[in-house]
Amino acid sequence: MIDGVLARSDAGFSVSATTRSPRPGEADGVDYWFVDHEEFSNLVEGGGMLEWAEYGGYRYGTPKAPVVEVLESGSHVILDIENDGAHQVQAAYPAAVLVFLMPPSRDELERRLRSRGDTSESDINRRLAVADEQMLDARGSYDHLVVNDNLEGAISQVVSILEAPATPDRGSDAFPRAGDAATTRSTTE
Repeated sequence: MIDGVLARSDAGFSVSATTRSPRPGEADGVDYWFVDHEEFSNLVEGGGMLEWAEYGGYRYGTPKAPVVEVLESGSHVILDIENDGAHQVQAAYPAAVLVFLMPPSRDELERRLRSRGDTSESDINRRLAVADEQMLDARGSYDHLVVNDNLEGAISQVVSILEAPATPDRGSDAFPRAGDAATTRSTTE
């Protein structure tokens, strides 16, 4: 999804930091910045995180400097974050545009999680419970809900949202420089 949006827009992508270990095939600085708990805490305490949250027993967050760098270049930035982080971004930058990717159904989400082949039964059950809460929360918290039932269609919707003109209350002062905006995406897809 994100690769498709990036290929069809001038948006940048913010690589999140996490305290979990890399999965097979994941690369540091590409999929995540893999850091230990102490380094993550130092980033939070030093104001180096735009947002952060705990998810599944691990901490995830968005380093602030790369986001500001993309925004200062005049591009949108996509954050792949969950609801707690999205709420933090919204509180800090009320004009940020929040987009929630929704699965077509809970059954389809479960099928997608199982087809990955790298998720234990207990993790699948935990993720489904979290997804239920996040999908309920998203309905009242996000500016846009995009159902990911057709990948190309969902990509087109998100690109259209990115290309839409800023409005006085959204997208015109999302971050320190006027004219910048951020799109936030939930990890629930």
